[in-house]
Amino acid sequence: MENPQTPIESGGNNTINDGKNIAIIAYLTIIGLIIAFVLNNEKRNEFATYHIRQSLGIFLTLFVSGILSYIPFIGWIISVAAFFLMIILWIIGIINAANGNKKPVPLLGEYYNNLFAGI
Repeated sequence: MENPQTPIESGGNNTINDGKNIAIIAYLTIIGLIIAFVLNNEKRNEFATYHIRQSLGIFLTLFVSGILSYIPFIGWIISVAAFFLMIILWIIGIINAANGNKKPVPLLGEYYNNLFAGI
């Protein structure tokens, strides 16, 4: 499990400040995620890449929960619960990116980071 890091411990303020805008853009919408991915490919920033992984995981989980909503009753319950959980994780992710924290979102953040390690 990764420890929360301050900007100084994770590579200095320049690395965080350079990637902060891209990290915030990644959380805005699916289009923002694609734009952040393209912007980060030009000049790789570890902070931005980390938050792109977290955002991608949240959006894909929302997509899967949307597919589950087609299952009557139990799918609807799972889908609604997942929707509210992902909104909370999305807000936490934006706050972490804006504050310069490289912390995983609760519950699924470490899984997203390992799953999308190739990004």
